[in-house]
Amino acid sequence: MKIKQAKFLGSFPNETQCPESPLPEFAFIGRSNVGKSSLINALCGRKTLAKTSATPGKTQSINLFRIDDQWQLADLPGYGYAKISKKIRNQFEQMIRSYLLNRKNLFCAFSLIDIRIPPQKMDLTMIEWMGEHAIPFYIIFTKTDKLKPRELEAQIERFKNTLLQTWEELPFMFASSSKDLTGKDEILSFIESSFK
Repeated sequence: MKIKQAKFLGSFPNETQCPESPLPEFAFIGRSNVGKSSLINALCGRKTLAKTSATPGKTQSINLFRIDDQWQLADLPGYGYAKISKKIRNQFEQMIRSYLLNRKNLFCAFSLIDIRIPPQKMDLTMIEWMGEHAIPFYIIFTKTDKLKPRELEAQIERFKNTLLQTWEELPFMFASSSKDLTGKDEILSFIESSFK
């Protein structure tokens, strides 16, 4: 699938204000600085669709995009950004969880994980929470271009082993890079298969 049109629908402070839609929606979530906006831009073939910044925490609301009038993409705020108050951080996390629980046309969430670093408690907590609430999700490892093939393989194995301490069956995982476009075709093919 090649994306021809990506229309920005707006930024919304919570899921109750997001416009209803019959189209399947795919949510992208992850810690601040995981490369979420860069990946969204790479998938859509745009440089500035999702706002990127050297400063984490740029996304502070639910940003919705309609893609080719076939599906919708939800860019959710990054969680765990340390340079905002604990109160605002909690508000972001509550916004994300409320969206995931209540958005009627949500098809699945993509949980983005920076593969360069060890498994982070915040990521594992979010994944555990989605599992407990039966929210369909898949994992996308980001920034794979920063590692050599053996290092990448070892890091993915490390993450899988961490999950297997509490999970009987692992969610499907994609390896991606917004720089060299690794994983782009696989992710878009998966999305396309959901509405064909």
